[in-house]
Amino acid sequence: MRFTTVIVAALGALSLAACESQADKTAETKADALEAQAAATPNEAEEKALNAKADAIEQNAGNADGGATTANTPDTSMSK
Repeated sequence: MRFTTVIVAALGALSLAACESQADKTAETKADALEAQAAATPNEAEEKALNAKADAIEQNAGNADGGATTANTPDTSMSK
């Protein structure tokens, strides 16, 4: 039973990894570069602006496919 559970979980993880598009990967690389630049700057306003830009890139990439393959789908819950 445990072996079957482990196999199913592994296959699930592989199938999700295979769904990541090239656009997602490219956006993540760009966002990571901006986040590194933000961490290196001594200017707090510039740091916040760079991090906001990185977040926007990641969010837009996550929504390119409707959020079906990414974890950064916006929360549209009305209960908040």
